[in-house]
Amino acid sequence: MMIQRNVKVIDFIDALEKAGLLVSSASDGSVPEKDVTGVTYNSREAGEGCLFIVKGAHFKEQYLTDALNSGAVAFIRESSDESLKDHDGRGIYVSDIRKAMPVIAETFYGRLSDRLHMIGITGTKGKSTTSYFMRYILDDWMASCGRPNTAICSSIENYDGVIDEESHLTTPEIMELYKHMDNALNSGIEYMTMEVSSQGLKYDRVDGIGFDAGAFLNIGRDHISDIEHPDFDDYLDSKLKLFPLCRKACINLDCDQQQRIRKASESCPYVISFSQHDNSAEVYGYDVVSHEGKVSFRVRVSGVEGAEDFDEKIELGIFGTINVEDALAAVAISVLIGVPREHIIRGLKNAVVPGRMEVFRSDDGKRIAIVDYAHNKISYERFFETIKEEFPDKKIMIVFGSAGSKAFQRREELGTLAGENCAYSIITEEDFGEEDVNKICNEIGDFVGRAGGKYEIITDREEAVRKAISIQDEDTILFIPGKGRETRLKRGLVYEDCLSDVELVRKYL
Repeated sequence: MMIQRNVKVIDFIDALEKAGLLVSSASDGSVPEKDVTGVTYNSREAGEGCLFIVKGAHFKEQYLTDALNSGAVAFIRESSDESLKDHDGRGIYVSDIRKAMPVIAETFYGRLSDRLHMIGITGTKGKSTTSYFMRYILDDWMASCGRPNTAICSSIENYDGVIDEESHLTTPEIMELYKHMDNALNSGIEYMTMEVSSQGLKYDRVDGIGFDAGAFLNIGRDHISDIEHPDFDDYLDSKLKLFPLCRKACINLDCDQQQRIRKASESCPYVISFSQHDNSAEVYGYDVVSHEGKVSFRVRVSGVEGAEDFDEKIELGIFGTINVEDALAAVAISVLIGVPREHIIRGLKNAVVPGRMEVFRSDDGKRIAIVDYAHNKISYERFFETIKEEFPDKKIMIVFGSAGSKAFQRREELGTLAGENCAYSIITEEDFGEEDVNKICNEIGDFVGRAGGKYEIITDREEAVRKAISIQDEDTILFIPGKGRETRLKRGLVYEDCLSDVELVRKYL
């Protein structure tokens, strides 16, 4: 729905010129004075008075024609050619459309992060879990003050007080992000927690947003491909771009690349650390205990500016000692922004992460299946460590795949880990997109076999889960990583509806 705002085309032209991005502006003298009622890059959402943004690898000129025919007052596109036909003088041309989008968003909506408390979380793994920990902590705090639940933008779900939807991007495009922020403010929400992906940082999706607190969880070799990051340095450098956007931040002393992370963190005014192994950290976790699926640990907080020191026992509401690292990150963020300790303790105890380490049992209790969003090397390694610790006498069977056209190294890494740790693997689809699903599965299977594992390929995900459950015995833990509670699979260029992994387990187990 278009929201009437006192913004004109000339305001965008001026802002883009000030940012050094303007190549040429609308040649029809009446266009700059026209009101802009909305901004979109989706021609199906274009309407009377909107400003249309031309972007995307699959963009077709017909989309621009459709937007203009629907009433768009002007359009913005990337071009260094000032003579490009500009559709009746309504064209605004910029040198870099991605860098222009944050400028466009802020011009239309205003600087919303000055009014909404933003929390940004980055890392190779654990972003979703940490985000949900923060959601429960903040919601508990807000409830005690009689205020609405907080907003979240994650790879699992987006909620802003108006929109509550399944997510398809870890970090939304900047226009969607501003829309979520605007909805949150209009709903009386004070805090938004969001996952900030390397892609979101690399391609300027969060430029201009100020985070009250940010967290750097960890770094592993992931997302290396022609369409993501050409190498590890580019991947890490992209994630490190979070620090200049933060007023305060916390870093994990237990992850790799400490020198580069600490150096980059100097761009943030105030930084603390968290750790399970280094007791010099301001937030130090120790005495980790796991019994019958229940995890507890002690956390000592000391020397954090503006926060009280404390040493408390924490109990987690979700299974797995691998979640302690993310819980410590949530504690660190919470003390940075002034959350009282009782809400930290209660929030972590009550926290549930949809699709994350969810444990299901057959009616007789003898067979166990675990569903998780794990999709990279670090996540798999930590899962296998946890299962061997929690269920030392059980074998592991896995149903998994890997996404198409990106992060190609995962096929070797995940296939090798499955071959080394699992008694049997069933390889299946996982958002194969425009790549041949059989090719992906065969490549993974080759690495499973090289690592000494047994496997079969069943490309239909539902059939793969059904088959796994049908052959599972009570001595075997079934692990289904990758999709969690997602209800769509990317096949080709479209997302097709499907039963989530959780629903499949409930259906067949």
